[in-house]
Amino acid sequence: MVRMTRSKTFQAYLPSCHRTYSCIHCRAHLANHDELISKVTSSNISTTRTRLILVNVGCGPAEERVLLTGLHAVADIYCENCKTTLGWKYEHAFESSQKYKEGKFIIELAHMIKDNGWD
Repeated sequence: MVRMTRSKTFQAYLPSCHRTYSCIHCRAHLANHDELISKVTSSNISTTRTRLILVNVGCGPAEERVLLTGLHAVADIYCENCKTTLGWKYEHAFESSQKYKEGKFIIELAHMIKDNGWD
């Protein structure tokens, strides 16, 4: 459950009883750890894919980009509080083998910090 508030800096806060990921630049909550689908780490990319449950995140216009897995229409996502680009959202995959990515988000680990109960 996401608690909405107008009296605080951020648009939404995730429950403090859950491990969360926040923007490393301003600490706005971004995602609940329990909502992660998977983590991918390689020598060139270090990202976390999440479900559609993101808070305090805005989405820019879609544009076509050639990524490691082929041509995709993606939209940059950014922190609503500090406007830092955090990653991207897959809007459309042109190859049938990549269709499962549509609607998914990539948040780069370089822009995230772990909050609330990580040991």
